[in-house]
This record gives sequence, structure tokens and C-alpha cells, in this order.
Amino acid sequence: MRLTPRNTSFFDLLGDSARHLVVGADLLSQLLGAERRERKAYAVQLREAEHAADESTHMIMRRLNQTFVTPFDRHDIYGLASGLDDCMDYMEEAGDLIVLYKLDVLPPLVADQVEVLRRCAELTADAMPRLRSMKDLAEYWVEINRLENQADRTYRKLLAEMFNDGTDAIELMKLKEVVDALEAGADAFEKVANLVETIALKES
Repeated sequence: MRLTPRNTSFFDLLGDSARHLVVGADLLSQLLGAERRERKAYAVQLREAEHAADESTHMIMRRLNQTFVTPFDRHDIYGLASGLDDCMDYMEEAGDLIVLYKLDVLPPLVADQVEVLRRCAELTADAMPRLRSMKDLAEYWVEINRLENQADRTYRKLLAEMFNDGTDAIELMKLKEVVDALEAGADAFEKVANLVETIALKES
């Protein structure tokens, strides 16, 4: 029995933040599959989704500053909010670079990278509400870890293909920035999952 009630609205706010990632990953996937002339419109929508995600992050931070007793460690809530924001930032960066660099046909493995991010976003959005009970979360962080390992293998294979087969140094540099951003996005999702595991262990 707690003498001071804990503010549970953080669970809803974290859930909202994670749902923006699903929107962002879907838009990134659509951008990748679109004709080059159509990609700018998707990039604009992706930027808007990133701004909405930023606002969700700011709402969590404001709530943290206004709340005396939090449902779990204040530092961990801050870490989750920041981590979710990083996931969206990297996806938006990748989409923006594809448009800004006017990349035409991207290697098929780039689509594999984006598919991993899309799946990570879905799993993360599904997991955030379960922080309320701290139940049935282990499968989430195990699967995210597996997906991140898959993303690492795809990234290495992509780099090998690019540098073995590429002939235009400028185009290689442009493409590498995109695949680096996508790889960073997968790493960011794993960091969120690792933090969820840490929180669950603390609260068990």
C-alpha cells in the first residue's frame, strides 16, 4: 500500500510516443517503395510525424517536471522517452536523405533494413502499455535483440555490396549515409528494449 499515489499517466504518454514510431516506419516504407518524384510528399509526412513524436516527448518531460512520485524510476522514464525519440529521428533522417540526395534505385537490402525498423516499431508500440503491469515483456526484448542482430548482418552485407560493386564514389557516400541512419535506428530500438528489460528487472 503506497502512502503517496503514483502518476500512471506516463504509461499512456509512452504508449502514444511509441505509436508515432509505427506511423513513421510505415511512411518510411512507403517512401522507399515510391517513385522518386513521389518521395518528397512522403518525406513531408514523415517530418510531420517526427514533429508529433517530438511533442509527445516534450509532454513526457513536462509531466516529469510536474510529478513528485513516478510509477518507476524517473531517470528510466526520461531514458525511455529519449530513446523513443531517437528511433523516430533516425527514421526521419533516412527518409530525408533519400529525398535530398535524389537517390533513384536503392539496393534491395535497404528495404530489408526498413522492414526490420517497421517490425521493431510495431513490437515497441505493443510493449509500452505492458509497462503498467510489467508482465509479458520478455518476448519483446528478446525479439528486438534478434531483429537488431538481423539488421547488423544486413548492414554489413549492404556495405560489402556497395563497396565491391559501386563505381561512383559520390553516390556511395550518399547511400552510406542512408544505410548508416537506418542501422542507427535499429540500434536505437534495441536500446529502448534493453532499458525496458532493466526496468522490468528493477520492478520485479
